Amino acid sequence: MPESDLGLLIDAARRAGEIATRYHRTDMEIRDKGAGQGPVSQADLEIDTMLRTTLLAARPEYGWLSEETEDDAARLSAEVVFIVDPIDGTRTYIEGGTTFAHSLAIARMGRVTEAVVFLPLHDALYSAREGQGAACNETPIRGSARSEIRDASVLAAKPQLAADNWPGGVPPVARHYRPSLAYRMCAIADGQFDAMLTLRDAWEWDIAAGDLICREAGVRVTDRTGADLAFNSARGMQSGVIAASPGIHGDFLTRLR
Repeated sequence: MPESDLGLLIDAARRAGEIATRYHRTDMEIRDKGAGQGPVSQADLEIDTMLRTTLLAARPEYGWLSEETEDDAARLSAEVVFIVDPIDGTRTYIEGGTTFAHSLAIARMGRVTEAVVFLPLHDALYSAREGQGAACNETPIRGSARSEIRDASVLAAKPQLAADNWPGGVPPVARHYRPSLAYRMCAIADGQFDAMLTLRDAWEWDIAAGDLICREAGVRVTDRTGADLAFNSARGMQSGVIAASPGIHGDFLTRLR
């Protein structure tokens, strides 16, 4: 068993990848969770069980927040909490796509201190420990140094750039899209794109790991109001996410206001 929390997350993420790969493009069981929550697959549930069993056996004093586990208010009194998404991008996964991810984070008093995002079918493992930088497959990564918002490359779903969201004017950017929020944040952290936006409320399990990986790669991360993200909240959600090069992050906030 790894002694470090980051090592524990890395090992668990790789085990999750083995399960997801085994079920990928097979006739697995799928059901709709209802209430607009979307689908869940047999692989999601098996990975969730494995992660919960493995991680809490190693750190029984930690709290637990996962998309596929019924929420337990006991986590709110825990100083340290696991925040995980067994498969981020489940729809893409079910459809046979490859850009899904496993997102695992540890938050201490609301701040993420260890994080892993693993894309098993791309063999890309992003990791970070607070104060020690971010890496992809153990190679250090750094976000964009862009200082001009015009023509910046931005990962966002199309509705996020609708005019009624931007009283100060829609940013003059080049929009791109990837289905997994965790992957989008990592793509900003390693400089593939200049920014990512989601203006609607975001589940913490989708963004917790990406928050630290971005911050350790020099990317500015806030909610849509400009506040730093604080995790293990009662509702388990944040008021959107803006992750961007420090040189253009403020311009997004100005236009939103």
